[in-house]
Amino acid sequence: MILGGKYTDDKYGDFQKEMDMFNLAFCEVMLEGDGRTRADASRQYGSGGKMQGKRFMISATWNAPLAAFDNPNGELFGGKSTADLFLHITSNYKFVGYDVLPDFSVFDIYKSLDVSRSLGAYKTHLKHHCL
Repeated sequence: MILGGKYTDDKYGDFQKEMDMFNLAFCEVMLEGDGRTRADASRQYGSGGKMQGKRFMISATWNAPLAAFDNPNGELFGGKSTADLFLHITSNYKFVGYDVLPDFSVFDIYKSLDVSRSLGAYKTHLKHHCL
């Protein structure tokens, strides 16, 4: 595991207490209903939450090359985009009110990584979507 930019021998399971605290906070602090009320059941399911006006973005690295995504003939992802593959995460953030920004990905990190190009693309992505 990498923590603070340094490799450690820690495993994810070593942080169960912290994960439990995060999940409790997620439920108790951020969550407030599903958006609908008895007075207005027509509101969209998932439009509630206490984090309205906050933004969330996933930044990821992949061993897979860019061509492996959005490719209907793709062996592994079967035409899915990175956003499709993150749906189980982004839906939770949307449910509590976050605006989900487009994800940022760096591809093919073991065979074709260009760090300076990736950092430049990341800065451009942040300027376009976050600033």
